[in-house]
Amino acid sequence: MKSITVQDLVNRFHLELLAGQTGLDRTIGKSRVHRPGLEFVGYFDFFPQQRVQVLGRKEITYLHKQSEGERDNRIGHIVQYHPPCFVVTWNQEIEGLRYLITHCDKEGIPLLRTKEPTTKWIGMVDAFLTKTLAEEIQVHGVCVNVAGIGILLRGKSGVGKSETALTLIRRGHRLVADDAVVLKKLSPETILGTHDGKTKEFLALRSVGLINVARIYGRGAFQDETRIVLDIELTQWKENELYNELDVEPKYTTYMDVRIPHIQISLQPGRDVAGLVEAAANNWYLRLQGYSAAEEFMQRIEASVQQQQQKH
Repeated sequence: MKSITVQDLVNRFHLELLAGQTGLDRTIGKSRVHRPGLEFVGYFDFFPQQRVQVLGRKEITYLHKQSEGERDNRIGHIVQYHPPCFVVTWNQEIEGLRYLITHCDKEGIPLLRTKEPTTKWIGMVDAFLTKTLAEEIQVHGVCVNVAGIGILLRGKSGVGKSETALTLIRRGHRLVADDAVVLKKLSPETILGTHDGKTKEFLALRSVGLINVARIYGRGAFQDETRIVLDIELTQWKENELYNELDVEPKYTTYMDVRIPHIQISLQPGRDVAGLVEAAANNWYLRLQGYSAAEEFMQRIEASVQQQQQKH
């Protein structure tokens, strides 16, 4: 199971440490933060103790309205579960946090502070944790973004994946990763494609070598990540194989239990492979809107047959 430390969170968001310095090596293993609410009244049945605990103005104001003894009692109950850390938003005054500082120092739980508003900070840290802690795998292929549509190009070595990506880049689309594509599972329906850091912006072309697409074609030729919505496999054309162009039965490839629509494009001299990838991307978008060219074609055929029957 992936995890990061509280120190990693401090470094990423430039958080101020108010207490609990000895706990900066505590691990964070859950991707969403939590705002204590029911826990203040003693209900802990579903308390997510492995998550970062966020205290905004609402939570701190509520605690201030309690007597000193009651406030210590309620904070003490949460602290005893040893969450990774507490984060106070809105840059709230230290004087009003003395009781928190005491508890956190005693238990070695980092108490952190940010100037950001609660909702904004939660959105930023949730996105960061979701990506950082996501289950991931690495696959051989090329990841591109074609007109806003994330595509994973796969195929055997030398089939022409990188060359196809180059043509797409020259047509105004973007490279995400070449050769080593990192896939992250952000949700049961979402796969994010990105690079491994080492190959960022690089495209390997046979007979040419490595090129930096951002340096040659500009910053618009590259982006760090994209949601994968199409899995396209490039294969060699087989003369005796039947290619049914009217087949509307969808096919899928599964990555980490997430199904991605799969298309196979067979290569043949003279075929505009990049153009076929563009067409596949645009056709997928139309299907998403509820339109199918094949279905409309079949409807026209049926309508024509009916008209002919009526004439007779």
